Amino acid sequence: MSDSSGRNQNRLAKESSPYLLQHADNPVDWYPWGNEAFEKAREEDKPVLVSIGYATCHWCHVMAHESFEDEQVAQLMNRTFVNIKVDREERPDIDNTYMLVCQMLTGSGGWPLNVFLTPDKKPFYAETYIPKVGRQGRPGMRELIPWISKLWENDREKIINSTDEIVTAFQKSTVFDASDRWDSDILDEAYYQYEQQFDQRFGGFGTSPKFPSPHNLMFLLRYADCYQNSKALAMVEQTLTCMRMGGVFDQVGGGFHRYSTDRKWLVPHFEKMLYDQAMLLIAYTEGWQFTKNDLFKQTVDEICSYLMRKMRDQDGGFYSAEDADSEGEEGKFYVWSTEEVREMLPMSEAELFIEAYNLVDEGNYHDEATGRKTGKNIPHLQKSFKELAQEREMKPGKLRSTLAAIREKLLKQRQKRVHPLLDDKILTDWNGLIMAALAKAGSVFDNQDYIAKAEQCWRFIKDKLLVEDSGLKHRYRNGEVAIDGHADDYAFVIWGLIELYEATFKTEYLQYAVSLNQQLIKGFWDKESGGFYFTNESAEELLGRKKEIYDGAMPSGNSIAMMNLLRLGRMIGNTEWEQMADESLKLFTKSIEQTPTSFGAALQSVDFVEGDSREIIIAGSRDYSDAFIHPLYNHFLPRSVVILNDPQDDLIQDLVPYLSDFGMQNGEPTAYVCQNYTCELPTNDPRKMMRLIRED
Repeated sequence: MSDSSGRNQNRLAKESSPYLLQHADNPVDWYPWGNEAFEKAREEDKPVLVSIGYATCHWCHVMAHESFEDEQVAQLMNRTFVNIKVDREERPDIDNTYMLVCQMLTGSGGWPLNVFLTPDKKPFYAETYIPKVGRQGRPGMRELIPWISKLWENDREKIINSTDEIVTAFQKSTVFDASDRWDSDILDEAYYQYEQQFDQRFGGFGTSPKFPSPHNLMFLLRYADCYQNSKALAMVEQTLTCMRMGGVFDQVGGGFHRYSTDRKWLVPHFEKMLYDQAMLLIAYTEGWQFTKNDLFKQTVDEICSYLMRKMRDQDGGFYSAEDADSEGEEGKFYVWSTEEVREMLPMSEAELFIEAYNLVDEGNYHDEATGRKTGKNIPHLQKSFKELAQEREMKPGKLRSTLAAIREKLLKQRQKRVHPLLDDKILTDWNGLIMAALAKAGSVFDNQDYIAKAEQCWRFIKDKLLVEDSGLKHRYRNGEVAIDGHADDYAFVIWGLIELYEATFKTEYLQYAVSLNQQLIKGFWDKESGGFYFTNESAEELLGRKKEIYDGAMPSGNSIAMMNLLRLGRMIGNTEWEQMADESLKLFTKSIEQTPTSFGAALQSVDFVEGDSREIIIAGSRDYSDAFIHPLYNHFLPRSVVILNDPQDDLIQDLVPYLSDFGMQNGEPTAYVCQNYTCELPTNDPRKMMRLIRED
């Protein structure tokens, strides 16, 4: 196969994934994951190399350039293996399975992930990044391939024994030892561990690298609210502030980079992921609800501006990620020299930007490889806008608007640079997260455009990724829909629909949330032990079905599904769903107790149950109930669900039969505040409603 320029291409040229297409010109004879590759391996009696990565992965690019583009290494690979490329974002089921194997074998994981399998998909060796030539005691591809070839030819029995042991260990690791009960003390233990890990000077947890982990901050906000713990709140506020001021936030274009390589949040790994924007949107929105800190609202608006400008498809879906690299160099698109800034701006504006954002002639960071300064700068703040304004005897509002205008000029200039790769595939699970984030931000800040964008995102999913007979699909790109949905796809979209319902009170969103939750239970729930498998019962068998509970860069599907069960159960009066959430918590309790700070999203379900959750029913039409609804948006009420009983809405009456007992009183909108299955007397006064909520 060859492209229009006559270059030979491998089978990946027919794929849709941007990551696989990046490797279509490699001299490696790549196959996509599928029966064809494994049949060839069986016929030719060859081991299989499965190389897993994603389009915006820096070290994936490095390994591709060093080894997969090298003719000699490619010849070795083609002679020895059947070679398969996998996009981890398209096939998280494959990635989750073999990443666990890598962690079991090596004690660590990451991408690129390279796993060596027998033709029946059983692993016998795994590594992350492999250099072309061995260094620092680490074998390179040139040494590793002949070694594996020799092992395969001469010591097959050893490989078979090894695979059997690995598969047995894998299957044991996916079995959870359920607890008879779970204890609310786990919330205190988690808090104490976060407190010990907290960086008192720069915020965040640990030293470096530092990840945003917004679900951890969301848990701490709930802990602060439930126990009136000012230290927990201070940890969140300092972390959100330091991240926003640091280089990990794109000060010119908005949006957050993946993580910080240093303690100060200065030097990021520059890729931008949709799921980070979504979860941080929620964290900053909830942070504003709790603190009313203007910087947090500004951050929400800047993230949304970035998303609408760069990440949104014209039909309403959102793209996956932007690469860290451009022109073969990480971060080149985002950094500035003082000379560039002075050339682009009038002198007074240039000096204001240089001073405010801490640019210096020699550069303000050290190159990771050489340790030297590069003459380039990562814009970041070391002082608040208020402090900067006081130093210049300006009003803070005036300084903000002046700097905003300067940043807009620099952004226009930056647009002329060579852009990093945009991974424009649209993933259902990540779009579910962005639906939830935009709906929540829209309701809290009374921004109807954000809510409209969340609704359009749902319409995209419903029209293109929800198939009538087979449920949700996982990926859309260039008109092609592929891959059956996983538990995360369902859980995250259901979360988005719950937030959309509470932002609009359009019953259809609640109907779809209930319907998709029923499908999730039917296809993924473990009837014997509880919890949700990651893959559908009809999905491809790998080494066994896994249940994901660890909350890593994203919350796990089980963590979000538990909260959905609790919220939907309360909203529609389905106690069976609440019982299922309880079963899940018991199943995962022992894992959570071992390292509670690894389960920040799951802990929010414990908090929901332990923190005296409540149901708030507003009886009245949507148009005349704003006096009740807006105060609810304005306050941080993480353990509340809200239902609108509109007397003109027959759909809500059918979906939530108990609402027949909660009608309008005195012909006016009426609020009912219920807790522990008991309701206070109804009120027509929004202020009394809020007093009842606060008294709880």
